[in-house]
This record gives sequence, structure tokens and C-alpha cells, in this order.
Amino acid sequence: MAIVPDTKNWTWVLERECPECGFDSSATAAQEVPALLRANAAAWPAVLGRDDVAVRPDDTTWSALEYAAHVRDVFRIFRVRLGLMLENDGPEFANWDQDATAVEERYNEQDPAVVSAELTEAAEGFAAAIEAVPDDAWERTGFRSDGSYFTVDTLVRYFIHDPIHHLHDVRG
Repeated sequence: MAIVPDTKNWTWVLERECPECGFDSSATAAQEVPALLRANAAAWPAVLGRDDVAVRPDDTTWSALEYAAHVRDVFRIFRVRLGLMLENDGPEFANWDQDATAVEERYNEQDPAVVSAELTEAAEGFAAAIEAVPDDAWERTGFRSDGSYFTVDTLVRYFIHDPIHHLHDVRG
């Protein structure tokens, strides 16, 4: 009997245009993601150079610096997840609490220049890793701790929405 994964909490990102940022993962090939990733990373240094980079617009919204640190970490985490999928059969990804990480790592107190350099480096590393995916590996699978199921193809297309959306959030 096949296990039918619960994908209701994320499939919309892969099925239609985001109503907020306008990005459409369903119209994006995984092989296009490295270029999108590099373009996204190239936009963050200007955001991180703003005078108000650490100012939160309100009590419930991250500052541009916090968003950038989060995006840097997303690049790193998804590169690890991609590696796990390429090296193992059906790995389960460790849970990542992005809000706890933001507090623990003091995102809003980090040096914007350091975050910029680290974000750019992480983006390039992940873009190169995606470009190196063998043709026969795009359907390899992995699972989030909540049971959400990904192939390498869907993981990469799902991932790219996050940095694009967050750049939109900070009006980058």
C-alpha cells in the first residue's frame, strides 16, 4: 500500500501564482532556479545598505535585516536538504523553527555587511549544487518532519518562492 503524503500545507506554492508577491512556481522549471537564486541574492546588498535596515515596521513584522538573515539561512538549510535527498533514499529533514532561530541567532543584531556576504556566498553554493543535480535525480524524494513530501524538483521550485517573496516583503 502506498503512503499518500499530506501536502495540503504547501502545494499551493507549486500550483499557482502567489497572490502577494506574484511569483509562480508552477510556471518555473527547477533548472531555472539557479539563475533566479543568483538574481535574488544580487538584490539583497542594496536592501542591507539601507539606513533603516534594522527597523521593524511594526511589532509583528521582521526588519529587512531579519528577513535577510532568514533568507541566508534558508539558502543554507535547503542546500543541506538537497544534499540529503541526493545521498539518501527518502530522508526526513530535521525540523527548523525559523522564528526560534531568529531570536536565538539575534538576527536583528547581526552586522548587515556580514549578512550580505554570507547570503551571497550561501546563494552561490546552493545555485551550484542545483546545477550539479544529475538528470536522473530530479525525482528523488525527501520528507519534512510534518510528513510533507518533496522530490528534488518540487523542493527546488518550492524553495525559490521563499527568497523571492521575502525580497518583495522588504520592497527590494
